Amino acid sequence: MAATLEIRDLHVSIDGNPILKGVNLTISQGETHALMGPNGSGKSTLAYALMGHPAYTVDRGEVIFDGIDILELEADERSRLGLFLAFQYPVSVPGVTVANFLRSAINARMKAEDPDSPGISIPEFRRLLKEKMDLLGIDHKFAGRYLNEGFSGGEKKRNEVLQLATLEPKIGILDETDSGLDIDALRVVAEGVNKLKGPNLGILIITHYKRMLEYLQPQFVHMMMDGRIVESGGPELAEELELHGYRPFFEKYGIEATED
Repeated sequence: MAATLEIRDLHVSIDGNPILKGVNLTISQGETHALMGPNGSGKSTLAYALMGHPAYTVDRGEVIFDGIDILELEADERSRLGLFLAFQYPVSVPGVTVANFLRSAINARMKAEDPDSPGISIPEFRRLLKEKMDLLGIDHKFAGRYLNEGFSGGEKKRNEVLQLATLEPKIGILDETDSGLDIDALRVVAEGVNKLKGPNLGILIITHYKRMLEYLQPQFVHMMMDGRIVESGGPELAEELELHGYRPFFEKYGIEATED
């Protein structure tokens, strides 16, 4: 049975300031959803709240993932259940190679499930990493570089996709993965995500740009404004936003316009 992420009436604040004001959304394995909206509407807040960032306070609501309410779980516990977040601005970790980072992440999961587990062997991990890098068209030398240190914007985002491929979550949240990418880098990153799409992976892509959606072709498109999802539909909703922008929807819902 496919795992499902159910967000029910989610209210989230930061330092007492309400950001999310009743978000409802359901994502299942095998589905691709896009979340669009103007700056300040709460898109990234939703991503971080789902992963358990301590700066975000859940005031009300539920998040049920694979039958478990995850709001009381730590971020690493949510990850082990099969939830993944690709960051908009990945941080650099000097001295830690991409390969060591990924092997440590896999071992942490294995040991959490079985404290006596020796973790993944080096030969097995090398085979796994090579398989994923070949799938994504990433040079094997990439594995020996320090995590995001000196990476271009495109390399940072490809590294996030490599993590997605290697950790094999059930639901992947991609927070503005297209941010800061030129057209060629965006295409490469989108092609990598497309290679991972399938019945075992549900995707929520947070984006401002229709171009990313042209590559990923989500079945569902949602628009967030003022901390709520106000419209849901198919690719035609993204087309409407491309043509008219957000202003008609501000007027439709009586919301004060923010930067768009």
